[in-house]
Amino acid sequence: MESSPPMMRHERESGEGPTVLRMALARVSSREGLFLALFLALLSAMPFIIAAHPQLTDYPSHLARYGIMIDGGRDPFLARYYDFHWQLTGNLGVDLLIWPLAKLIGLEPAGRVIGMIIPPLTALGLIAVEWVLRRRIGIATLMALTFIWSPAMVLGFYNFCLSLALLLLSFALWVRLDDWPKRWLVFIPIGLAMWLCHASGWGVLGVLVFGYEFHKRKSLHAVLATWPLAFPLIPMLLSGGAKGALSYGSGVGIFKLAIWIQAMRDQSFTLDIVTLALALLVLLAAGLARKIDGRLGWATLILLILTFAMPRHFGGGDYADYRLIAVSLMIGCLAIDWSAPRWLVWLAPVLFLVRLDLTCAAWEVNSRETTQILKALDYMPRGARVAGVIVVEARNWSLNPFEHVMSYATVRKSALVNSHFAIPGVHMLRLKEGGPGFVDPSHRIAHWPGRKVWLHNFKPAKQADYLWFIGRTMPSSLPEGAKVLFATRHSFLVRLANRAAAR
Repeated sequence: MESSPPMMRHERESGEGPTVLRMALARVSSREGLFLALFLALLSAMPFIIAAHPQLTDYPSHLARYGIMIDGGRDPFLARYYDFHWQLTGNLGVDLLIWPLAKLIGLEPAGRVIGMIIPPLTALGLIAVEWVLRRRIGIATLMALTFIWSPAMVLGFYNFCLSLALLLLSFALWVRLDDWPKRWLVFIPIGLAMWLCHASGWGVLGVLVFGYEFHKRKSLHAVLATWPLAFPLIPMLLSGGAKGALSYGSGVGIFKLAIWIQAMRDQSFTLDIVTLALALLVLLAAGLARKIDGRLGWATLILLILTFAMPRHFGGGDYADYRLIAVSLMIGCLAIDWSAPRWLVWLAPVLFLVRLDLTCAAWEVNSRETTQILKALDYMPRGARVAGVIVVEARNWSLNPFEHVMSYATVRKSALVNSHFAIPGVHMLRLKEGGPGFVDPSHRIAHWPGRKVWLHNFKPAKQADYLWFIGRTMPSSLPEGAKVLFATRHSFLVRLANRAAAR
């Protein structure tokens, strides 16, 4: 029988296997996992870096609101068209943050910088939680990163997404100060600040703290441990809540099913469904294998239940239940307590990277189109009254980043536009002209294949000087006497026959 080559005999005798295999099967060091997670945290801001205009659906209308708020009535056109009523509410995070920042660097750069900070800050919150619980960064954090760019972020729910980042950091601090008897001194102001940023973020922090304390105490007395976070109940009770503060809407069962199917809706139907399915399968497998850390596991279970129990409208905000789905999946992944081999740890963020790459590609393309669409502003005088129209293709899966682009007319031209969130009793921004129907969603037209878009009797146009159209399906009619001033492939600006001279 032939003898083995000397090198193979040496490896068997010395007990050494192939180096690459041994490295793949080894556990990552604390430093390696930490550096990998920090690199990915910085990478999560990439969409804001590569795109000239942030492609978040609601972003332009939020930016316009910030501008009106900061202007304080100095601009004659903004003062004529808009009113801003400050009120103490659990939805003020970025509104307060952007004020000093815009004074330093300008409104649009400030909005961009804040958006750029939110994803990495959320990632740092995930890192902080796993580190304080386990003194290592592994598969849990790297999988949880996938849910940073959830529909809540893509839609531009700035205050909520900022609160998500801050609540993760706050929870890490709660765990870190576990043995300090005066922890309440720190968390009374933190609880108030969290609520001020966003009420849903404050609620999620309360769930995390309760779940952590319940795991320790195995008793409902854990509710009492959350008392330092309870002080926001005072302003909530005194204010009486916003109009329509609690509402499930119609067709609750169908809506709940729809939001779960769309839990990670972004650019690709297939990838988004695969993301959801993989997350649920991994959580199920981890639970069956008893690899779920109870300190986060109980909170995950509560959050999953709340996605069904919560109403759609809460505190004047929409999709209160929808945004919790991605949060529950994120916390669920963070609850996985498994010291996985190196190859699996490095494989864990692949889904995050693929999704981020698709988001970056879409932002780059859509940002270029936004730049072309915004050239219409050159044909619009300051103080114009604009009826915006966005055609939303009903069967498209990807979220439409152009739904509020016409709000840039307010940011750059002090215009009156019908795309703002300005419902009396719900929002702090209010309109002085245009009437009660000249607000979001009066600018949206849902289009089904085979149907035509008619604009000859578009109601907001009767209160406007200009009509600004954006959409993939061109209209079959326009208001009588409309004159086209500017057009791109998927947009145009027309001057209406009832135009009044801007003053």
